[in-house]
Amino acid sequence: MNATLTTLNSYFDDLAIGDRFVSGARTVTEPDIALFSGLSGDHHPLHTDEQFAIQGPFGARIAQGCLTLSLATGLEFDLMGPEESRIIAFYGMDRDRFLKPVFIGDTIHLEGEVTALDEKDETRGVVTIHQEIKNQRGETVAVLDKRTLNKKRAPEEGKG
Repeated sequence: MNATLTTLNSYFDDLAIGDRFVSGARTVTEPDIALFSGLSGDHHPLHTDEQFAIQGPFGARIAQGCLTLSLATGLEFDLMGPEESRIIAFYGMDRDRFLKPVFIGDTIHLEGEVTALDEKDETRGVVTIHQEIKNQRGETVAVLDKRTLNKKRAPEEGKG
């Protein structure tokens, strides 16, 4: 039976294909874009120059795609909880696509579904979660398949 996950800090063996989660939300601000521009070096005028952006394809400044992904990572982290991490490492992402622009003032959240569970060895497994980043109107602005390397339960712990 599929579960609604309240934490992403799960052992590999406690997850099932079809398990889902919804994160909290976060509003994208002008300082977010400015700070990310400085950190990443992405100073493209679609992000940093209001007059240029008004004339551009979106009619206003937009957040960098990688900023949107980074903010979604923070929304994931909010779902980790206080326990010791059962996620060993970020394992990668595939099929990331930016479908709609994210504007200053948009509020984004993350929805995810476990789509694959691949055994790595007796102590670890790779979890694939299809993620959709959505804005306040419920429009999907980005999609990706994110992979994490998760611990398995020790045999004496049993399934929780």
